[in-house]
Amino acid sequence: MSSSVLYDLPGPRGRRRNLIIGVLATLAIAALIAFVIYRFYRTGQFEERRWAQFEYQAVQIELVNGLVATLKAAGIATVLALLFGAIFAAGRLSDHRILRGPSVAVVELFRAIPLLILIFFGYYVPLQYGWSISNLWALVIGLTLYNGSVLAEIFRAGINAVPRGQSEAAYAIGLRKSQTMRMILLPQAVRSMLPAIVSQLVVLLKDTALGFIITYPELLTVGKTIGGRLTFGFPYVPAYLVVAAIYIGICGLLSILAWWLQRRMGRVRTTTAKPLPVTDATRQI
Repeated sequence: MSSSVLYDLPGPRGRRRNLIIGVLATLAIAALIAFVIYRFYRTGQFEERRWAQFEYQAVQIELVNGLVATLKAAGIATVLALLFGAIFAAGRLSDHRILRGPSVAVVELFRAIPLLILIFFGYYVPLQYGWSISNLWALVIGLTLYNGSVLAEIFRAGINAVPRGQSEAAYAIGLRKSQTMRMILLPQAVRSMLPAIVSQLVVLLKDTALGFIITYPELLTVGKTIGGRLTFGFPYVPAYLVVAAIYIGICGLLSILAWWLQRRMGRVRTTTAKPLPVTDATRQI
């Protein structure tokens, strides 16, 4: 085929041009990475003294505790954000204006407010009224409101992307809207929504790093503490490199999980029907 849905496929000259551009871009990125490593080397970031503290068990425990705090906040916020998104996506898809209007207002409001401001609101507003709230829940509230609003739009778009004929056929056989949504639309929409959902959950996981603003002891806060020790020459770069490697590893695992789920859900189960028994009636037919 000479074309695809989105653009015309390149010919021989176009493929050769794209190959040259790809090679040059790869070389440029490799050169940039080499330059950064060289500058780290020249400024002494790879000195043994700066990396020595990572050999101590106490420092390793600090990193583990920071990772556990990050995963705890991300896990709670993920569950609440998915629930928030499902509820308000259903509200936006409702045929009743009394449900659809407030749902649209809530989703658009919290999508428009920066996450950092939501975290500040979750932390400082209760204090103004004398309510005690932990920095964990202040962070979770901000993550839930922002990411839940984005997930609500993902759910709505995924359901609307299912061909209209599917719902029309369901209504034609007498299914109610709730049954159509649960039995017909959602199973098909989840397959298309899964990559976007996982991408947003990866964003949520990385956004937990904003917890250091309200002194939540997540992974980035621990890395900042480790990097600020004068005894080891203020090893901020080594500490942040270790923290970045941990984040990359976790996000990579989530991406692999999403790829595995998508492949598993994309499999079409085929069954072979058993042959009908031969009877006198079938012989007559």
